[in-house]
This record gives sequence, C-alpha cells and structure tokens, in this order.
Amino acid sequence: MDWIQRNGRALLLASVALIGVSGCAGSLTGDTYSRGEARRAMVVKFGTVQSVRFVKLEGTKSPVGTIAGGAIGGIAGSSIGRGKGAAVGAVLGAVAGGLAGSAVEEGVTRSQGVEVTVRMDDGRYMAVVQEDAGEGFRSGERVRIVQDGGTMRVTR
Repeated sequence: MDWIQRNGRALLLASVALIGVSGCAGSLTGDTYSRGEARRAMVVKFGTVQSVRFVKLEGTKSPVGTIAGGAIGGIAGSSIGRGKGAAVGAVLGAVAGGLAGSAVEEGVTRSQGVEVTVRMDDGRYMAVVQEDAGEGFRSGERVRIVQDGGTMRVTR
C-alpha cells in the first residue's frame, strides 16, 4: 500500500499516456481526409470492383508506448529491494516495461483493413488497401478511385 501511495500519481499518468496511444493513430478509411488534403485538386478515376479481401493493418509503433511502459516498469521495479537493488530493479523494470508498452501500443492501434482490386475503365487493374469502415464493397460494383499523389482511396 505504501508503494502505491508513493508512486500512484506517476503510475496513473503513465497509464493514461499508454491508453491514449490508441487515439493517436490517424484514420485510414476511404472517407477520412487529413487537413492537408482539404482544398487540393485530386484525380478521380472510375472502375469496377473485381475482388475484395480483408487484411490486417498493423498498429502504430511510436515512442509513446515504449516511454509509458518504461515509466510504469521503472516505477514498479524500483520498489524491489533497497539501494543498488532498487536501482537495478528500476532499470530492469523500465526495459521490460518499455518492451511491453511498445507491444501494447501496436496491438491497441491495429485495425481491420480491406484490399479492393478494381479494373479501371481504361483496362488497367489497381489494388487499394484502406481501413475497413464497413463500406461492404462487392465484386461487380462501380466505384471511384480518388488519387492525391501516392495516396488513393476507393469510394462510391
């Protein structure tokens, strides 16, 4: 109980930072645009969906999860022993916590994606991977491909 009272605030802040990581990931859906994409001319092409395949989009791997996990692990590890033992425990706890925090961040921000293969009206094929927002694209359906440089999205 004494350890929780001494380190409770730091643990709470580090936990909030780790949980907040899931809100840091930008959306990769076909209907979400970044502020920088607003008011820019984009090329629009049309085609027919040939196939749809569900894929997994890996999560973010920013320093936030590692730092938050390291802080939690370091605080927890420092409560082991006294003197040099506490210092060694803090270092080992920080390393283990950093690895765990990184893995938690990647898992929390992982999402379901969809790969949509489209036969363009000019006969070429194009595959676009984007986050699955429940559009339910189907083979044979007419769609638009909106392109801004190397960024593309499939929409209706």
